[in-house]
Parts: sequence; C-alpha cells; structure tokens
Amino acid sequence: MYNRTPIKNHIQEIQLINQRCIAVLLVMIILVLFLILRLGYLQLSKHLLYNTLSQQNSLDLIPIEPTRGLIYDRNGVLLAENIPVFSLDIIPYKVENLPTALAEIGKIIPLNDTDIVQLQKQLKQHRRFDEIPLKLKLSEEEVAKFAENLYRFPGFVIKARLIRHYPFDASLSHVLGYVGRINIDELDDIDTTNYSATNYIGKLGIEKYYEDDLHGKVGYEQVENDASGEPVRVLNQIAPQGGKNLYLTLDSKLQFAAEKALEGMRGAVVAIQPKTGEVLALVSQPSYDPNAFVSGISTQNFQTLQDSPDRPLYNRALRGLYPLASTIKPFIALEGLNSGITNPSFTLFDPGWYQLKNSEHLFHDWRHHGHGNVNLNRAITCSCDTYFYDLASKLGIQRIDNVLTEFGFGELSGIDLDEELPGIIASPVWKKKEKHLPWYPGDTVLSGIGQGYMQATPLQLAVGIATLANRGQHFIPHLILKQQQQNKTYLQQQATLNNSIELTDKNYWNVIITAMQNVITSSEGTGYHHFGHTLYTVAAKTGTAQVYTKKRNEADEDINDQFKLPEKLRDHSLFIAFAPVEDPKIAIAVVVENSKLASGVARKIMDYYLLQELKVVPAQMIPGSPLKKMLEPIKNSVDASVRKSNTGKPYAPG
Repeated sequence: MYNRTPIKNHIQEIQLINQRCIAVLLVMIILVLFLILRLGYLQLSKHLLYNTLSQQNSLDLIPIEPTRGLIYDRNGVLLAENIPVFSLDIIPYKVENLPTALAEIGKIIPLNDTDIVQLQKQLKQHRRFDEIPLKLKLSEEEVAKFAENLYRFPGFVIKARLIRHYPFDASLSHVLGYVGRINIDELDDIDTTNYSATNYIGKLGIEKYYEDDLHGKVGYEQVENDASGEPVRVLNQIAPQGGKNLYLTLDSKLQFAAEKALEGMRGAVVAIQPKTGEVLALVSQPSYDPNAFVSGISTQNFQTLQDSPDRPLYNRALRGLYPLASTIKPFIALEGLNSGITNPSFTLFDPGWYQLKNSEHLFHDWRHHGHGNVNLNRAITCSCDTYFYDLASKLGIQRIDNVLTEFGFGELSGIDLDEELPGIIASPVWKKKEKHLPWYPGDTVLSGIGQGYMQATPLQLAVGIATLANRGQHFIPHLILKQQQQNKTYLQQQATLNNSIELTDKNYWNVIITAMQNVITSSEGTGYHHFGHTLYTVAAKTGTAQVYTKKRNEADEDINDQFKLPEKLRDHSLFIAFAPVEDPKIAIAVVVENSKLASGVARKIMDYYLLQELKVVPAQMIPGSPLKKMLEPIKNSVDASVRKSNTGKPYAPG
C-alpha cells in the first residue's frame, strides 16, 4: 500500500512569507529612522563640538612665554635682566628610547649629572607633549654640532629663549633672590595655565615676593599642522603680556660701598631713609652667586654652600638673631623718662656692679672699677651697665616690652620680603611657654642691657633707630620705589606710617639724641675712638653681644682677652646711628660677627653716602684731607662694581 504525500498549503505559506517581509521592512524602517535622527542630532546639535574636534586634528594652541620684568635700583641701574641663550629641549612623546637618545646626545653635547637629574624631575611635572629644557646656555659650537645631527634625534629641538641673569653676581643676592625651575610643591600654588610656557619661578627675595608682577601673562599661537603633526603656518596669535619692571629703593652704589666696607667679615648692614622707610642698602656677608641657581646648581656645589661655616646662604640682615646688647639703652632710657622713673638730672653711683635686694648675685658693669657718678646722659655716652641695671629693675619687664614693641622689635617689620624673622622680646609669658621656667628679677635686670633672652635682627635695629631719628614716626620699611605698568606709566610706592610714638614731653627726644651724639663726640664715648670726628652730625649707640661667657677674674682687666679666644667665640659688635642729626638722611644698623669693627664699617658707609653721594658737606672741605684718602678705595670699588657689567649702567626711565 502506498503512503500519500501531503499536499502543501500554498496560501498559508504565502501569508507566512508576507508576514516575515512586513516584519523585516518595519525593522529596516525603524533603523533608517534611527539613522536619520542620529545624523540630524550629530549634524545639528553637535555641529560645534565635532567641528572643533576636527579642527584640533590640524590646529594646535602653543603657549608663548611672557618676558619677565626687569629690576632696577632707584637710580635706574639694571640689577636683574633677561639674556638670550640657546637651549636643547625635549618633547617626550616623540622620543622612543630616551636613555639611548641621551647617551648618543652626550657624545655630541656634554651632559652632566645635574642636567639628567633636572630632566627627570621635569618629566614628572610636565605633560608628554610639553617642551622641556634639557640643557641651557649652549655654546655656538654646540648648537652647530647638534644641528648637523638633528635628523637623528626626533623629539629634540634647539630653542632660543631668555633666561634670568644677575649682572652683579653675588652683590644684592640676599635682596633680589633668584629664579629657579618650578618644583612639584609649587605646581599646587600657581596658575598652571599661566605657567604653561614657563619653567622658572621666583624662589627668594624680590623675585619671589613680586612673582605675580614680574611674571606677566602667557600668550598663545594657533598653528596649523601637517599630517605628521609638524606646524605649517601660524593662523592667529594672542601676544603675551610681559611682567612689570620694578624699581627698588636700593641705592646700588651705597650697596656696593657697604659690601666693600664689610668685605672679609661676617655680618649685616641695613640702611634706611628715615622719613620714608625706603631701604637704601641691605647687605648680608658673605654672599653667593644667584646665577648658579638659575640654570640648576649641582648637588656638590649646593652642598658646599650649605656646609660652609660662614653660611653664605643665610640672610643675616633679615634672619640673623643677635642680642640687642647696649643698642637697647637709648630706648630703655626714653621709656624711663616718659614714665617718670628717671630724669636727666638723676645721678647714680656705679661701683662696677649692681645687686638686687635680698640677692647675693652681682651684675657686673663692663668697666671693672665702674664709672662713678652717672646721670642719664653719661650713662648712654659711656654705656654704663649699672645705670641701666637699676633703671630696668625699676621699670619692670612690661614697660620694657611695651617700648621695644613700639619701636618695632619682637615682630615682623612688614618689609616686602618673605624670609624675615620676628626676633624675641622676652617676657614672663614667653619664658614660661618657650623655656618652661618662671621669670626672675634677674631676667629683667639683664634685659636692661639687651642681654638674656632678647634678640633682634639687623633690620629691626635699623627700623628702631630710624624711628628714633624721626622723633617717633615709625614707617614700614619697603624695597619697592615704583612699578612700570604695561602702558609705560609708573606706579609710585607711598610711604606707610605704622604708628607714632607720643611722649609726655617732646623734649625727651632731644635728651636721648644729645646723649647719642656724645657717644661719638665725647672723649669717653664708646664710639669716639673707632668712629672718630665727622664733618656731619651723628647720633649713635654701640653694642657688644657676648658669644662666649667667660668666668670673670676680678684681677684680670686684659683688654685683649677677646683675641685669646678662637675667632668664632669672640663677641659680636653692633652699631646703630643716624645722620645728619638736624635733618636725618640715613639711619643705619651694622652687625659684625666675632669682631669689634661695626662702628668702623658704619663710618665708611655713612661717609660715602653723605659726602660722596649727597654731598651734605661742601666739597672744598674734603680735598687734601685724610678723609678723602679713606674714601678713595671705597669710591674706586663702587665705580668698578658699576662698570663691571655692560648692563650695569644708569637707565633713564620712560
């Protein structure tokens, strides 16, 4: 029997096929609609975005470094400039094997360890497509050699750039500071966009304090690139804004004279114009060459500077803390008069020592046998310790603290530099906090002669004597005289009055100043022999700060004891002064470590400024005198310093 083959249902099959076709068609329509919508979205809504992205494939924004502002002294002498140099730069993403490339380059251009270390630091701080300096200050021969081999080193380029240069080398380094390569910590504090073309930033001094003004604003170039990413042409440019030029209050000639007077010694000099607070000179010796830090100082050279026993990196003018010693006495005497504790006619007998009640301890005067009967004028003139032991004990530490604070001690002066220390004005609260000890009456006695815990910087001493010269007007010291704006106009810095010291009797100023004049003019004045007679009036005070305390031998009055000690254990000498008394033009503080020469240093500086520069004494009084012979070496040294650099010549502003 045969099996019957079922007959297909053609109608049902046709319906099934039609249904499938309709489903496919619907899916295709939906996909086409989605594609149309997507194209419309991209073409209309996202047109600006993708147009920009497409342009970026062929266009680049290259940052342009602004020119750093120049620094001049008050007379237009250029102190910090920008010089053109050739540098070898690297673009990291274009270099396939960096160690091999550096090894090959080292055969053409010498690369030292410092260059490699600096490069490694910079690679961590920059993006892969930034240009990073590998070696600065290429010679013409090195540029020519590398240019011949440039094809071998993709990603390396020779760039012409400006770098900072200080034409007077170590002179002024503690004021100007220096610029150096930006480190990782500084990246967190700066506007990275504004520094996108800059590798350097102010590290110390004026360079750091006025970094925002000196740096300027970055510019940009829009360039068109070819298929290989190399620039073809510049399409647009936004010019950078150069930094402002700064004019300092410093008188570079006076600065050089102060450096010459302090040559071979360790110490500091600060000179201020009393009526304005303008700093005329700020010297710390020994010093260092800031140019070594610009291109990157080697670890060995930096360690040598750090380990030097003379501490050339240490800014003694702002950070050196010294006992006020006897320079404190005019300020203590003024408070004694103003508070009614003493008067000009009060006389005390000085047997050579002072003793507190109910105490067996003797506080010795610097003169073993004492000064006999001493009033206030003579106490300042011959720096009688016993008089000021007694006066300090009667005043109490609170009054002493108050008057010293009014004259600017124990706090930051407000000068436009970051490195300053505030010093120490000791008090019971301070001693309890810092030493965990109670305050004793003997601490107050020692404070009266500037010993014990009292400490001040040379800058504070200069501010204090300038305030005294002004009869109580305390101006904030400053280093900026004016700034040159982008439109070539000048913004003048105004003097800022901090406070005015009011006395119950204004004649007390004259009492103190007259006594300070006697320090120089009286035969028993402590400055009479070392400072000597002058052609102008001077009010001054000497001071001796103990470094090493030796047990006192009552029978030993050998004045050469200091020379029997190792040099670093000898006393420091201090000197504060202003002149002319009737119209003060300069107030000065000098500290010389382990030496008695502070007053002699001050004399050379003041003579140069008042006689050579300001000519407060008629010129006909000077020729043929011993004074002229003394000034000649300093004048010649100053003139040589100014001639030292072709850029170190007066510049006529605007």
